[in-house]
Amino acid sequence: MHYTSQHLTYIIIIIAVVIFHLIEVNAIDPVLNDFINFDFATVLDKFEGGIVSGFSSIWNPGIVTFFVFIYIGVYPFTLWFSVLYFLITNNVKSMKTLAYGLFFIYLIALPFYLFIPVTNVYKFYQLDSPLNSVLPSVESFFYSLTTQNNCFPSLHTAMTILIAWCAYLTGNKKLSYFTIFCAITVIISVLYLCIHWITDVIAGATITLIVIILLKKSLRNFGEE
Repeated sequence: MHYTSQHLTYIIIIIAVVIFHLIEVNAIDPVLNDFINFDFATVLDKFEGGIVSGFSSIWNPGIVTFFVFIYIGVYPFTLWFSVLYFLITNNVKSMKTLAYGLFFIYLIALPFYLFIPVTNVYKFYQLDSPLNSVLPSVESFFYSLTTQNNCFPSLHTAMTILIAWCAYLTGNKKLSYFTIFCAITVIISVLYLCIHWITDVIAGATITLIVIILLKKSLRNFGEE
């Protein structure tokens, strides 16, 4: 019962972050975007140039389809499958790390999402949507769950690395290898599909590494590692 109540607490944290994110995307962002009225993608473009947008010149229908599947399908699957797996296997440590990791990653990212809007690469360069090229009209649905200017830092990058770490903590090698594969392919997908800037990816990875280090120290201090 003790473990069950702990899992419930962590699941509530995860769901609460997801719900707040939806509120942010659909209610808060539009107001603040009108108020700020500046796209910080112009700043990233000055020192990154067209490095990421250049991938559009080598888009291949088969490869694009694969990475769209990774970006839209595999990424959310790994998150919710991990929650289910940790619950079924009663792995409190991994569930706790995932819940608090998500909370702190989002807490750090939120001010950037609210006050430093960065448009995704393919929108900034007015390229055809790689998402719609595979699944027509999917973009309108997908961007009801996120926004086209919540790019810095990359939450896809941050979360896939966190999930891979949580899977490693379970000691399940197959799950660990799978989540590492997912993390690598998700990071490649956000660049190949011209969604995130390189800076977004670096920032997302850096935030997660910092959060993981802090969580490890916290767990050790409380004798949970």
